[in-house]
Amino acid sequence: MRIHRPGRRLVAVLALLLAAGAAWGQAADTPENAPLALVGAVEGAIGPGTERHVADIIDTAEERGAEVAILRLDTPGGLVTSTRRIVSKILSSSVPVVGYVAPSGAHAASAGTYIMYATHVAVMAPGTNLGAATPVQIGGGSPLSPGGKDAPNKDVPDKDGGDAGNGADKNNESGDGNGSGAPAMSKKAVNDAVAWIRSLAEMHGRNADWAEKAVREAASLTSTKAREMGVVDLTARDIAELLEKIHGREVTAGSATRTLDTQGARVEHVEPSAVTKLLSLLSNPNVALVLMMIGIYGLIFEFANPGSLGPGIVGAICLVLGLYALNQLPLNYAGLALIGLGIAFMVAEAFTPTFGVLGAGGLAAFIIGAAMLIDTDVPAFQISWWVIGATAAVSGGVLAVLLGYVWRVYRRPGQIRDSTGMIGAEARVLDWTPDTGTGHAQCRGETWQARSEAVFAANEIARVAEVDGLTLVLEQAAAAPSDAADTLPAGGPAGQQGG
Repeated sequence: MRIHRPGRRLVAVLALLLAAGAAWGQAADTPENAPLALVGAVEGAIGPGTERHVADIIDTAEERGAEVAILRLDTPGGLVTSTRRIVSKILSSSVPVVGYVAPSGAHAASAGTYIMYATHVAVMAPGTNLGAATPVQIGGGSPLSPGGKDAPNKDVPDKDGGDAGNGADKNNESGDGNGSGAPAMSKKAVNDAVAWIRSLAEMHGRNADWAEKAVREAASLTSTKAREMGVVDLTARDIAELLEKIHGREVTAGSATRTLDTQGARVEHVEPSAVTKLLSLLSNPNVALVLMMIGIYGLIFEFANPGSLGPGIVGAICLVLGLYALNQLPLNYAGLALIGLGIAFMVAEAFTPTFGVLGAGGLAAFIIGAAMLIDTDVPAFQISWWVIGATAAVSGGVLAVLLGYVWRVYRRPGQIRDSTGMIGAEARVLDWTPDTGTGHAQCRGETWQARSEAVFAANEIARVAEVDGLTLVLEQAAAAPSDAADTLPAGGPAGQQGG
């Protein structure tokens, strides 16, 4: 049957009314007073940006009285300082926090494992994994990331339970699996991490023995095995299934024990704020280094050309942002000092040319300092060699241009200024030595060396007779017309009138 144009319009209006009714009915099925579940994604390396995002999720959940806050995890690890702050925020939350490793293919490696153990309910999606929680480096930012150079796999126990490595200690009381050949500080870091993750496991009744194994041996588990071994509480394919399975579960959040009511809960997603995104961007050490270099060069150009303002303003802003970004990261202060020293040498080369000595030394110090600036083995928080090479090449190019200009000026012979009309111009004598017939004079705003057979007094006005290289040859200035009457001979008209 063919519907005419007026009929088509009627059908369209009815369709809109039906859609509106369906939407209203769906809204009625999920009333505003239904339990609220906030979901926030924790993706990528754990750092200052992630720390702020998790804090925002939990704070928002507490302010809005949410039933649960769900952290959807997919992370390779990150910085221990940020991880500890995230764990502390979860443990102090009055709203139950659910750790959910999702979607399929995601993982909660290293730092993510500690976060999962800290959450009140731990859930994994099929096809995900967690583990490998060995701290791989000692230092200001001791990263929690697998595959570092200090991982405990390099000393593998032999069949007799001893250590196959050099100087193994079979009676090693620390039990860290590293043998006595491992550095003492590395043992302390491993033991501290073991105590930390075991305390989290015992707090929520999860498998503490496997947690210790994840730290000492970098063990990992699939979602199925993790559920069977009591490492996580549940598995769920999506958020809807997760909310259905945790409904009625009893948890202790803060100092209160509560029963979760997530049946028919409203799900809202918490996106990272603009400040969090900016912090995540600035937490990239490559961005921090580039910002700092832009700031330094901006200030150099401003000092070289006072009053231009633009380079100075941009440079100051970039320098402050770069320093703030570096402050959020685990720094090697020796590297920072070398970068500062290198920049100081290059600035000194710009203002007091030494024909490359300070510039070359500054460039070398800058490259070495940039390579060792960030004290971590987490790849996401290491400065790329490409960035180091690019910034070093730019600095070297600026130095090459500067040195070339200085060298050309140095080799250029003195120029005669006849074409600019220097000869015949007035010059003010600044100082004069009668014995040598030399001194200094100022002509057209420039200070010159001067010489003459005449004798001048300070501040006397002379005339430029010749320009000899960078020296002015002066002569007495012509007498002013007003002085002519005073210089007439005695036998002139004036004398006759006097007679």
